[in-house]
Amino acid sequence: MKRLVLKVGSAVLTEQNHMAKERIQALVDFIVELREKYEVILVTSGSVAAGYTELKLDKKILANKQALAAIGQPLLMHRYKKLFEYYNIITSQVLVTTSNFNTSEQVKIAENAINTLLKHGILPIVNENDATSIDELILGDNDQLSAHAAFYFNAEMLVILSDIDAYYDHDPRTHPDAKAFKTVASIKKSELEDNSTPNNAFATGGIVTKLKAADFLLQRGQKMFLASGFDLACARSFLLDGKQKGGTLFQ
Repeated sequence: MKRLVLKVGSAVLTEQNHMAKERIQALVDFIVELREKYEVILVTSGSVAAGYTELKLDKKILANKQALAAIGQPLLMHRYKKLFEYYNIITSQVLVTTSNFNTSEQVKIAENAINTLLKHGILPIVNENDATSIDELILGDNDQLSAHAAFYFNAEMLVILSDIDAYYDHDPRTHPDAKAFKTVASIKKSELEDNSTPNNAFATGGIVTKLKAADFLLQRGQKMFLASGFDLACARSFLLDGKQKGGTLFQ
């Protein structure tokens, strides 16, 4: 069975400072479908947003953001646990940072854990350790973290579900005539240094961190698919029917 890393961003999981319950349910239903064809590793954002539903701290202050992540992490995991329980799927939490991929020994330890969980039909839910790892909080490295997970955990592809539904030749927010790239084989250095910012208050990435994730995988001969997390039709068509109706495939 082929293996996928599915990364979902905060913009998809939250709406107006609350957890987006309908979109989370749709995500869970989609993952259940995917598991009939793939081994799925879920990389999730959203712990800071979940924490904010309990305690309204200023997210611009790093210590507050770390505290919100610590509050929100168990809330987010509990929501996933309850939703997947309906399908008799056991979930697991795997907290990592990019430092877990620094040496072959560290990679092997994490890989063994992931392989064991998948072997027993358990869904690994990976998240960055936001409460203590400030690099990810500042840089939005959850996109790049998912790229590392896809490569080091031997996934065939990374799929990023986001409020950004594809990679465009211009910013579609300011250029109504912007055209989406269906496939991308390489990424220019200038594109990796752009200053595009995320659309959501809880998101720390944006298109550039997604391009960096894609570039990391392209350099290693692996694929990434970027599609909307608001409407899963394109992702469903591509992953389950083999038809690309939207989104961008980096390969």
